[in-house]
Amino acid sequence: MRRRRRPNTQDAELDITSFMNLMIVLVPVLLLSLVFSQVRILNLQLPVLSEAEQAQDDQEPKILELVITPARLELNYPAGMSLKRFELTDNGYDFAALSVYLQDLKLTFQQQDIEKNDIVLLLDPVIDYQTIVSAMDTVRSFKAVVAANLVDAELFPMISLGDAPAVNDADIAPPTQATIGKPIGAKQ
Repeated sequence: MRRRRRPNTQDAELDITSFMNLMIVLVPVLLLSLVFSQVRILNLQLPVLSEAEQAQDDQEPKILELVITPARLELNYPAGMSLKRFELTDNGYDFAALSVYLQDLKLTFQQQDIEKNDIVLLLDPVIDYQTIVSAMDTVRSFKAVVAANLVDAELFPMISLGDAPAVNDADIAPPTQATIGKPIGAKQ
């Protein structure tokens, strides 16, 4: 009778060096990608799709609008009633003047106990993306100093987007020889 030999049962060494090298590289890369993947989210309030639902409201709230066209910014309150126009400057749209005016308007609303946190941006189809983002940043908040700290103070954070109304041909002066070839917004 032969004896069976038992296999040699030595403890096998587990070589995790390559796995550790992978983790040493992978963990910092993942942590860094988390920082860069944080995208600022703008909360938008989309317009109501059904006009029938709007007609059911007995008392329509007054809507604050900012119409952005290639020639100017126009602030309307209530909707359609021009409150203030901001013509183009040499540097483009005057978002600084718009911000100051919106701060005064917000203060006026608060003094009259009007709870207004929403604004509708009505955009011409040719307006570029950077202008839209700048307008949204301007109407959402402004920088204020509170207790020696710079903070974002709220203006109108609930932003809706829409198409600008069609411009009447009567509102636009026909081009003359003096205006042809001049940049938009240049003094005539």
